Amino acid sequence: MRTKHRKKNKINIVTLGCSKNLYDSEVLMGQLKANQKEVVHEEEGNIVVINTCGFIENAKEESINTILEYVDRKEEGEVDQVFVTGCLSERYKPDLEKEIPNVDQYFGTRELPLLLKALGADYKKELVGERLSTTPQHFAYMKIAEGCDRPCSFCAIPLMRGGHRSTPIEDLVTEAQKLAAKGVKELLLIAQDLTYYGLDLYKKRALADLLKELVKVEGIQWIRLHYLFPTGFPEDVLDLIREEPKICNYIDIPLQHIADPVLKSMRRGTTKERTDKLLRLMREKVPGIAIRTTLIVGYPGETEEDFQVLKDWVQEMRFERLGVFTYSHEENTHAFSLEDDVPAEIKQERANEVMALQQVISAEHNRAMVGRKLAVLIDRKEGDFWVGRTEYDSPDVDNEVLVEAEYLPKGEFVNVEITGADDYDLFALPLEA
Repeated sequence: MRTKHRKKNKINIVTLGCSKNLYDSEVLMGQLKANQKEVVHEEEGNIVVINTCGFIENAKEESINTILEYVDRKEEGEVDQVFVTGCLSERYKPDLEKEIPNVDQYFGTRELPLLLKALGADYKKELVGERLSTTPQHFAYMKIAEGCDRPCSFCAIPLMRGGHRSTPIEDLVTEAQKLAAKGVKELLLIAQDLTYYGLDLYKKRALADLLKELVKVEGIQWIRLHYLFPTGFPEDVLDLIREEPKICNYIDIPLQHIADPVLKSMRRGTTKERTDKLLRLMREKVPGIAIRTTLIVGYPGETEEDFQVLKDWVQEMRFERLGVFTYSHEENTHAFSLEDDVPAEIKQERANEVMALQQVISAEHNRAMVGRKLAVLIDRKEGDFWVGRTEYDSPDVDNEVLVEAEYLPKGEFVNVEITGADDYDLFALPLEA
């Protein structure tokens, strides 16, 4: 027979999925902390909140398996309560309640006050910018908008996150100031679409206006831009990247494909010609910029000819950073009405082919860095090396710099000389101060 824990409740937040989910978990943890609740992130606790991802099939499987794991632990008496929130719960709440009824309660992505109430806490509106950080102290994600208004055929995000809603500039500046006061040096701006920022609040694309205010925040030394949609790209942002040393020479712009028939079916609102023009403009306006993109292979109707166009383009554009997803057929999306006609093994073969091309390109880019002197932000110690990143690299997804030294200050900038390179990492020695 199960017995309730008699010790004080400890709430364990388990985060699955992307950096936007991580941000949401940090906001939840900040609210709980302000309510004098004991809260931890992915450690042991007798109350568990699972922040799920429902984006593509693999992510959904991971979320469901995690829910089942904690439900089993609840049945065995290891935890007392299990709550589920996030994208999977938003998208499939009725199904989940039916299939996994032993979860105490399910909440959607916009039900934070209700989740807090279930956890015995009150939602505090005055906590603008207050979060309990889960990242290393020297960098933090900052979500500048929620939801998305784009009509992309393959994407379920609007179903789970709703329409685009920008956070006011003054609130984001306040948040940045609070983060800087805690020692954060690098802000990673995230949203479903940074380029749409401000259209709802200010009736114009206001990303450049936001950046002009954020660079004034004392203590913030790097600002990194993630997830910029190519259609309607605000060119004034490129001028700022070039002119403002705090804004990293780095852009994350998920392009998804380049063959015109696929782009049209994906409802991306652009063409190969317009995309190529934008990429050329980026490199002309910001010499040496690192462009990260992600691609989807195996989309319904993607022919061998379409795929060859994509491969040739990857070779031609020589992206500094690139990742590939295989297409996931998601119900209630526009593309779900199409036949998922590319076999799974062909999807994977195509993904492997693109990544093999990119591996060679990445190695060539890295070898060209040898001999350069760069500032590196030190993230951690690993084995014999101090591991850091240049302004051209974002945490967890990009290259790292392995610096050989007896001691380097974690969370600080160090000037190094690049002495060697492999496919995805650089090697360096610190320069004399």
